[in-house]
Amino acid sequence: MDTDVISLIMKSRLPPDETVLTSRICYVSFVTVGELAKGAAEANWGVRRRTELADWLHKVGVLPYDIDVSYNWGQLSAEARRRGRSRPVNDTWIAACCLTQGLPLMTRNLKDYVDFAEHHGLILEVNQTTTP
Repeated sequence: MDTDVISLIMKSRLPPDETVLTSRICYVSFVTVGELAKGAAEANWGVRRRTELADWLHKVGVLPYDIDVSYNWGQLSAEARRRGRSRPVNDTWIAACCLTQGLPLMTRNLKDYVDFAEHHGLILEVNQTTTP
């Protein structure tokens, strides 16, 4: 899952037809964990909210950094740049994690991932309420 989807889950603002996500086996990337930690720090979350985040993260799998993810990230970045469509660094890492593990990505942030779907086979899980 992309950080935007997790943020909606954590805020209990996920639209009703997407709540099925909370009952699935879900994974987040190591980058997403960092983005969530950054958001918590920037918002000056207290112990209670940080604990809730940590507890939630313990319920999902975390896709780690490894050599294969690094090579995929490099390939994705180089090819996007050659196409004249450099993508945000963190989104490229998230795509590399999903592609390395052969997992789909649930996101509401289509604009930063559609290129990876079109050129590299990243499977995007999107539904009707997702806005590009």
